[in-house]
Amino acid sequence: MSATAQTTSSPKPKKKGNKGEIKETLLAPRFYTTDFDEMETLFNTEINKNLSQTEFEALLQEFKTDYNQTHFRSCTAEFSGFLLYKELGRRLKKTNPVVAEIFSLMSRDEARHAGFLNKGLSDFNLALDLGFLTKARKYTFFKPKFIFYATYLSEKIGHGDFFSALMKAQPQFLNDWKAKLWSRFFCLSVYVTMYLNDCQRTAFYEGIGLNTKEFDMHVIIETNRTTARIFPAVLDVENPEFKRKLDRMVEINKKLLAVGESEDNSLVKNFKRIPLVAALVSEILAAYLMPPIESGSVDLAEFEPKLVY
Repeated sequence: MSATAQTTSSPKPKKKGNKGEIKETLLAPRFYTTDFDEMETLFNTEINKNLSQTEFEALLQEFKTDYNQTHFRSCTAEFSGFLLYKELGRRLKKTNPVVAEIFSLMSRDEARHAGFLNKGLSDFNLALDLGFLTKARKYTFFKPKFIFYATYLSEKIGHGDFFSALMKAQPQFLNDWKAKLWSRFFCLSVYVTMYLNDCQRTAFYEGIGLNTKEFDMHVIIETNRTTARIFPAVLDVENPEFKRKLDRMVEINKKLLAVGESEDNSLVKNFKRIPLVAALVSEILAAYLMPPIESGSVDLAEFEPKLVY
């Protein structure tokens, strides 16, 4: 009598996907959408005579050469950029094929980086379900001019020249008092977000031999200097008081995090947060109201800096 041996294989452990409730915080990367009809108008060569197709065609060749293979942000931020740029590439095909192809190549870059980072996470059984993230994440609507301000700052590395060309092609976003206020606002938003986020993970920077605050201030100062070539006004980040304000924000943020991690009930937590949030807002407002540096748009196509307004 023969016995039939039955072998059972234990199921492979599933990799942890991030399918729980998505926690939105002020410092978390966001998914953006915009008014794509207005974008089509802005990049219509028959309507906008400021568009330099020669410059955009030169930039397109750079993107095709694919120099931007090693610039990374967070996985969520890269994937957010991929979604936005992919849609812009699709919507601008008829209006401006050259700019549309640049956006499509940018979405290629962002998708590649998001995929690479997610693969790295999967090695530790921690991977983001990007398909789920696309549907579950809340989208923040920004008008096109705000998309330009925000992405110009966040894409200084890798896509900086392209966004400089975009800004120059839309002088109405740069040449009045409102543009100066918005420029300072977006500079402050990016700098504060980066500084507070990085100071929450100092162990990483110290592990590679960097002082977190010194490194961040170096990045902020260099970004501000190049941003001053396009934005009509920037923050005076080299004023020692600016860093002192950032450091005070870090201390307040630490206290806010401690409140959130405490075992108090939600009512007590919210009560404790009130003075801390007020103090943080006060510091941010004080940094915004510091005397700015008046700057101006520079024609980057020239070898010698040339103010255009």
